[in-house]
Amino acid sequence: MARIPRTVIDEVRNSVDIVDVIGRYVQLKKAGKNFTGLCPFHNEQTPSFSVNAEKQYYHCFGCGRSGNVFQFLMDYQHISFVEAVTAVAKDAGISLPDQYVQSADRPTTPADSENGQLLQLHQKAAELYHYILVGTPAGEAGLRYLTRRGVSRELIDQFQLGFAPEQQVLKAYCDKEKLDYQLLRKSGLFTEDHAGQLHDRFAERVMYPIKNRRGQVIAFSGRLLSTDQTDLPKYLNSPETPLFNKRRTLFNLDQARKAARQDGKLYLFEGFMDVISAFGAGVQAGIASMGTSFTEEQVGIIHRTTTQLNICYDGDQAGQNAIDRAIKLVESQPTGNLQVRVVQLPAGVDPDEYVQRFGAEKFRQYLASQEETTVDFYLRFLRQGRNLDQQGDRMDYLNQVLKVIAKVPTPLEQDLYLTKLAQEFSLDKAALQSQLTQLSSRSGGNQPRSGQDYRGRVTDQPPVAAVEARPQIKISRAELAEQMLLYYMLHSQEVWAHVTATTGFHFVHERYQTLYLLAASYFTEHGDYSVADFLNYLNEDELRLTLSQVEQLRINPAVQMPVVDDCMRIITRQTPLDDQIDQVQKQLREANTLNNTELVMKLTVKLVNLLKEQQQYKAEETN
Repeated sequence: MARIPRTVIDEVRNSVDIVDVIGRYVQLKKAGKNFTGLCPFHNEQTPSFSVNAEKQYYHCFGCGRSGNVFQFLMDYQHISFVEAVTAVAKDAGISLPDQYVQSADRPTTPADSENGQLLQLHQKAAELYHYILVGTPAGEAGLRYLTRRGVSRELIDQFQLGFAPEQQVLKAYCDKEKLDYQLLRKSGLFTEDHAGQLHDRFAERVMYPIKNRRGQVIAFSGRLLSTDQTDLPKYLNSPETPLFNKRRTLFNLDQARKAARQDGKLYLFEGFMDVISAFGAGVQAGIASMGTSFTEEQVGIIHRTTTQLNICYDGDQAGQNAIDRAIKLVESQPTGNLQVRVVQLPAGVDPDEYVQRFGAEKFRQYLASQEETTVDFYLRFLRQGRNLDQQGDRMDYLNQVLKVIAKVPTPLEQDLYLTKLAQEFSLDKAALQSQLTQLSSRSGGNQPRSGQDYRGRVTDQPPVAAVEARPQIKISRAELAEQMLLYYMLHSQEVWAHVTATTGFHFVHERYQTLYLLAASYFTEHGDYSVADFLNYLNEDELRLTLSQVEQLRINPAVQMPVVDDCMRIITRQTPLDDQIDQVQKQLREANTLNNTELVMKLTVKLVNLLKEQQQYKAEETN
């Protein structure tokens, strides 16, 4: 797919009115020069979402989201930049040339590149395995297995399921096509013996194609039909390849992300068959991790795809332990507004079995009616192994549960859980509240102190050994952190993903925030970062000067994530308070213009607290 020229992007953006586009998703009302409404990106009762018709951008004073018409569609519909440009162009009646349009069935990787050839090989392998399953005697055993599991022919075709026979069919096909030996070695579809001969990796297995978010086959998982008298693994996955990284891959994400746009949630299942059975039952937003592992990278992908994750694992002890691990993993990541819910199936029954026993409609009803919060899950989970009739176990249980409730962000929700505990155990609610307050205070007091060294350490100053700024340029601590962070973001995909996965993050100074937003647009059009290319991409001298200052920093090229986290903390929490005060004062003036009484009160309280914090901060510096 050819890069969309900047002139085309500008033409498409200028061809529509952002008020008209956003007005289809948000109820907007005229307020002075702007239009206001309830923000679609966070829950609120009073409008704080403002659309500027003159300058064609939006901004939410509540959650801080802002951008142009492309950014709105990307965030609201969870689509790529190219998809957003295509959607706006279609809306404006502008026909984009084929080379600029990203089609769902068109590989975005050039066909003649190595990755393009690997994608073609995997697609051919999927077609071959599928044909063997549904159209040859060699696949009858696999077809019988899937039929017994309740998988219809429609689902077999939908997921392109296949069968790898004992014969070396894939290697024979590749030899016939005279495919490159080194390409086959890198594909992960073959094993290599001591003599350098290649053999089909998968044999006598039902084949589940693993696809990327664009629906392209990048790997396989093979399920052994019989595990009797063999030490072979029940499931065999493709190894890591240039196409496939299991930590960054989720089964069925390509189809689930489309369904998630409709109801705003994804279902995390344990196995491929659970996802397939749920899909057949009408629940198409199901995904599964590769094997038993659920990773930080997968949490980040989910966070960027939807606002709610429903964990739906087996109802047995192993399933409950897996739910516990998944919740803790999600809570340990910067997932912003991602809500986690648990759907606990009956003990000994997984989603696949539930569909087969009770049918599709009952399954859908169960998922809809059995959603519970993570706190409700722990109220039940923490009872395991304890005799609550004994005082020691009961006290231990209550202490553990109160630690969970202490993390609940709203006082009202905390109150509901305390009432529930007080009634069940015939306790004084005030005593529970007192204990909860102590736990919350203790938790706050145990936050890492300035300079404390640990995995995500936080310091008042950027680590001295990490950077040496040019002595003639005197900048504040906060601006130095902004420069360091922007440098690492531009030069490291890992840092870029880490920062952009943090909901609501923004740079304090406008020029760094502008560079960040322009870089996001730049990376959608360029594969790799080039200082020269990016400088040409900028059309303002001030921005070019700022980028030059960033590039002149003498920074350790080896990325250290604790340093990155330090910079983010300084920017978001330790930024000079006058900048924050100035920002709130501007927002307050805007809120007064909009006659938004509730927002004025909220911002006034925030301003008073910031002024108090400023006085305290100055007093600490003096001491």
